[in-house]
Amino acid sequence: MANLKITLVKSTIGAVPKHKKTVEALGLKKLNHSVIMPDNGATRGMIAQVKHLVKVEEA
Repeated sequence: MANLKITLVKSTIGAVPKHKKTVEALGLKKLNHSVIMPDNGATRGMIAQVKHLVKVEEA
């Protein structure tokens, strides 16, 4: 199974509280912080919710 590299590229200050929780659930803590997550439906759904805050690459 493939993996995705997810990077927080925009601050969550002023974001909807639900989006802040989603970013936290993805494991992103600070700006430009990256995590490797499995490419599955749950991860894709979280990314879709905060696509304006993150950058996604194949890992």
